[in-house]
Amino acid sequence: MSSVARDADRRQLERELRGDQHQELLNVLRQGHAFFRRFATWQEVMSFMRPGTSRDAAKDEVLLPIVQAHAADGDPRWRLILLAIFWPALESICRRKRHWDHDPDALWANVVWVFLRTVCRLDPSKRTSRLVQKIVNDVFHGLHDDYRRDWNRATREVVTDPGELAERNVADEREATAAALWAEQEARVAHLKAHHAAGRIGDADFLLLVGTQVYGRSLAECARESGPSYEAAKKRQQRAIRAIGGLPRNES
Repeated sequence: MSSVARDADRRQLERELRGDQHQELLNVLRQGHAFFRRFATWQEVMSFMRPGTSRDAAKDEVLLPIVQAHAADGDPRWRLILLAIFWPALESICRRKRHWDHDPDALWANVVWVFLRTVCRLDPSKRTSRLVQKIVNDVFHGLHDDYRRDWNRATREVVTDPGELAERNVADEREATAAALWAEQEARVAHLKAHHAAGRIGDADFLLLVGTQVYGRSLAECARESGPSYEAAKKRQQRAIRAIGGLPRNES
């Protein structure tokens, strides 16, 4: 995704936040939290959040009520609001770690996915301060962990005979294996994103399927991160797979 296309997506997201459904959420916060009464629109909230540093204590006055509301009701509108607020930080992570992925579109999709995963498992009862720094750090570390698993898997999957292959050929094989793995993962993510966009699966379903079916994480691990029991996560995964008519096959 080019920077121009990404800017267009950001503007579209900000237009959605100007709609009545999202304004309704701001009005709820204005009624329940005195700090929010200074903001008439979500654009004013974003303008307040973007200057300064992640250690600015006043930013917790904005983020804590939002993440508390999200933890309470799981309304996906809160996640869109948080995505809009953190958009510049996520773009910064992409710029700093662009050497991790040859495909900038895939990198951006992975950053957004890790961000949504981070927000979904954030427990505001355990962390009430320095939330900007907490979320950004968790996204960075989560992204690194995901790519490290890819790198390790690609390295393990290369089968070579040191007596027959020169060191240069080994490096070429590893690069080709990693590229094939990335291409397969990107195709599977795109498949799931299309179903998510069409409304066949929700945010939690999408994250669960990407974790288990794209990145090879165990269902138990994903269940621990997202909150539900293993059995509840298993049933959710089965329903989601039925809803999309099964998963794409690996053609390799």
